[in-house]
Order: sequence, then structure tokens, then C-alpha cells
Amino acid sequence: VTLHNIPEGMAVGVVFAGMTSGTANVSAAAAFALSLGIAIQNFPEGAIISMPLRTEGNSKAKSFWYGMLSGAAVITLLLTETVLSALPYFLSFAAGAMIYVVIEELIPEATRDDKTDVCTIGFAVGFALMMVLDVALS
Repeated sequence: VTLHNIPEGMAVGVVFAGMTSGTANVSAAAAFALSLGIAIQNFPEGAIISMPLRTEGNSKAKSFWYGMLSGAAVITLLLTETVLSALPYFLSFAAGAMIYVVIEELIPEATRDDKTDVCTIGFAVGFALMMVLDVALS
């Protein structure tokens, strides 16, 4: 899950780094829309990391921080000056990694049993939500 979250976290970090630098053509609304969309789908993934850590006896704060740091947004944001010149490459890598995960993991898993209708409806609702966010916040 952490390896899956790294490109997504990088995408959020890079977009906010580009927005705060003022040199990239990234608006606050675009950065917010991207981070909101990724946060919606990353919330369960962070819980998947944090909950077993809490069950094993770690504190709530430590479990939360490990779940949050499983992406690379904070690290990427801290390295803004270094990352800025590589902004297009990081965004391309993050997009490619997300497309790979969808094709390689999510689609086969969604069509594995008899509940393909539920998966298709979930995909359509998620896609529609992201399109609404994209239009409303751009």
C-alpha cells in the first residue's frame, strides 16, 4: 500500500510545490482539487496502514503519522526547491504509476467475482465526482 501511495503523495506534493513557488502555472483550486480527489481514495489506504499498527500496540499518534507518511507528499513539499525543476517528470511518473495500478490491480480485482455491477457503478460515481471537482474548482 505504501508503494502504491508514494506516486500519489508525490503528485500532491509536487502540485503544491509548484503552486507555492509561483513559477509553475498551478492554481490553488487545481492543487486543492487534486489533493481532495487523492485524499478521498487514500483515506481507506491510510487506515489500512494505521489500524494494524495501533492493534500491535503503537500509540494513536504514531500509527496516524506512519499512515500519513506512507505517501510522499510531505517529503516532496519539503524538497520544493529541488523538486521544482523536475515537476513535469514527477507528475508524469505519478500519473503513469496510478494508471498502472488501476490496470494491473483494480480492474482485475473488480471483475473477479459476481459483483461487477457494483464495481462499475462505483467507478462511474467516482469518475463523475472527480469530473465535478475538476470543473467546479478550476
